Parts: sequence; C-alpha cells; structure tokens
Amino acid sequence: MNMVRITLAVAALVLLLGVGKGFAQVVEVDAAIPTYSKVSGVSGNINSVGSDTMNNLMTLWCEGFNKYYPNVRCQIEGKGSSTAPPALIEGVSQFGPMSRKMKDKEIDEFEKAAGYKPTAMPTSIDTLAVYVNKDNPVSCLSIEQIDAIFSKTRNCGGAKDLKTWDQAGLGGQWVNKPISIFGRNSASGTYGYFKKKALCKGDYKDTVKEQPGSASVVQGITEDIYSIGYSGIGYKTSGVKAIELSKKKGECAAPELANVVSGKYPLGRYLYLYVNKAPNKQLDPVRKQFLLYILSKEGQEIVVKDGYLPLPAEKVAELRAIVES
Repeated sequence: MNMVRITLAVAALVLLLGVGKGFAQVVEVDAAIPTYSKVSGVSGNINSVGSDTMNNLMTLWCEGFNKYYPNVRCQIEGKGSSTAPPALIEGVSQFGPMSRKMKDKEIDEFEKAAGYKPTAMPTSIDTLAVYVNKDNPVSCLSIEQIDAIFSKTRNCGGAKDLKTWDQAGLGGQWVNKPISIFGRNSASGTYGYFKKKALCKGDYKDTVKEQPGSASVVQGITEDIYSIGYSGIGYKTSGVKAIELSKKKGECAAPELANVVSGKYPLGRYLYLYVNKAPNKQLDPVRKQFLLYILSKEGQEIVVKDGYLPLPAEKVAELRAIVES
C-alpha cells in the first residue's frame, strides 16, 4: 500500500469522493489533466494481450480512440496478466495489460530478448474487492479471516480454518452452511496480487473454484448465496456486494478512494500497460497516441466510467513525459 499511498497524495486533494453505488457517480477526473488533441498520420492496428481485469477498460479506450482515428483496428485478448510478457517478447502484441507489476523473472526474459527493460505505464487505480452474494448479511471481514477462508496455510495469523459461515460470525440460516469459494486461475495477476496481499503469500485451498475471468467469479457468487470471491471493483454487479475489509478486527474500511489513499483499505493497486519502448527511441504514432489518449481527460473519464479510480495530474504529467520522450 505504500506505493499507492505515496503516489495518490495529490489525488486525495483533487478527487471528490462521496457515498454512492459506484465510483462513476462520485469521482471526478483531475481538472489539470489535459484534453486529448487529434493528430495526423495515425493508422494501423492495436493488438493487446494480457489481463482479463482490464478487458473492459481496453475495449472502452479503443472505442474512444476510434472516434478520433476510425481506421485504427483493435484486437484485445485477455487471458491473464502472465500472458502479457511473452506476447510482448514475441512481438504479437503492442500492449501488455497487467493487473500487477511484472515479476523479476519476466523482466529478465524481456531484457534478454530485447536488450532493454519493458516500460511500465500505470493507467488507473483498482481496488480489489471481496464479494459475497447480495443476500449475505456479512458486512466486514478482517484480512486474517479472509486468509482463513481462502488459504490452507493461514500465514496471516489465523488460529483456525474457517469453513462455515457461522465460524465467520453469522447465525440463523447461515449456521453450518459451508463457505463456497471462488477465485481466479494462476495465470491471473489478480490471483497473484490476492495471494500476496490477502493470504500473506500463503497457498490457496484446494476447494477454491478457479475461474478464467473476473466476470465468471462475480457470476458464480451471484448464483450461490453461500459463496465468497475476489475480483476488481469494476466488475461489481447488482447480484453481489463488496464487503468492507480490515487489517485488524474492528477497523473496517470500504473499497473507496479515501480509504485506499489513507491505507485503511488493504487491497489497492495500479493497473498497468506494458510496452516495448527502446531507450531514446520514439514510439510509433499508434502506440504513442493511444497512450496519450489514455493519459488524457477523456481517457481518465473512461477509467471512472468503468468503475476504477483515475490517476492524479502529477502522475499523468510524469507518464506523458515518458511517452513523449
């Protein structure tokens, strides 16, 4: 959380947060972020391979970009963050969406092939949510409880395994009802991030129902009243609710910007686009303009529309300088 807390210091001052059903209703893009200006000479293809979490974002960005450049065609494939590095190395994609940072091994493999490191471009901020069915009365769980539900190793300090909803604090019809667990598969950056932050790098239980996509996790929870799972906040639907989390019991925090900024909510992260950018060499027009579009007022408004949190102007200026170099 230190990375997010530091880089969002400015955002805390310029974004408006209130109580509502979705971030799109309560968050405004930093007014200091420039609007996008169309240029000439942009045509070709945008090929993207990587994070499923960012599928909707990539689609919406491409649709917005197409309004300026109707001859640009987009092809988006989202099977997990781990698919992004090899696609960039092999040259089958221009953009590698990832819901986590590249691992050292992935960076080393890229550098071995290209002769330099990949360029990481934070595009937006995601709050990873823990979802339960909309009819589940649970309102808050601690990271220790989350770990005891999802993990067989309980590295976060839980004394006992939590298998039923009464063990997690519910009564009545929930007594002795097994907790049904949904999660992502190991190719997903969300899988790795949750493992690191919510399971204290522990091992998932064998009973976790691994899903190929974020929407599948949410759908599974919608259809199973006794279930729980995790996914990006942008995938929230009316069939589920995102519960509050606490680092310690009694310190509950909702997955909202103010709580991400303060560090009260423990599962905040950047969503990245990785690109192959040679040192001291300009990006081609399509990649350059697509990134500048994302890092514009219009691009960040799409971030809000899709339920995520926009970047502060200070961070946008830093990233635009990299794109322009």
